[in-house]
Amino acid sequence: MIRWLLPVALIAAIGAGAAMAATSATRSSTAAVKAVDSAKFGMVLVGSNGHTLYRYTPDSKGVNRCTSVPACAKYWPRLLVKSSVKPAAGTGVTASLLGTIKATGTMRQVTYGGFPLYTFTGDTKAGQVNGEGFLKTWFVVNTKGALVKHAVSGPAPPSSGTTTTSGSAWG
Repeated sequence: MIRWLLPVALIAAIGAGAAMAATSATRSSTAAVKAVDSAKFGMVLVGSNGHTLYRYTPDSKGVNRCTSVPACAKYWPRLLVKSSVKPAAGTGVTASLLGTIKATGTMRQVTYGGFPLYTFTGDTKAGQVNGEGFLKTWFVVNTKGALVKHAVSGPAPPSSGTTTTSGSAWG
């Protein structure tokens, strides 16, 4: 529990408004999951609102362990759908990897490759990946369902027709 105190204090600085917006955004009537190209992490999963989706490493297939830790559940909202809604595979997503597990009441949590998906209250707009690597337990998810623990290699520098021998901005 102590290991959550400092990070929780830092996250709290984000503001209650951002937390409320992110929490409400995790309930989807369409439950579309799609892939987008992140400049830093390659092709990653996002929800229908464009917010990055994450996996929690203590989870296992079909098991959400975040909800048993109050601070975890508060800052890492589950991607939820009504039990009558089947998650839709958007562009770049393998439909057979999408599923759900029981959440609360009439809600189900969306899974990919069997693992529960979450958003992060620190991502206040589409495309942000502020939760990546948080406490070394939260990571963005690629289109194969794997955790992305490191940035992908950057693109080759544009060719300008000249050669430089002093240091590289791409290094």
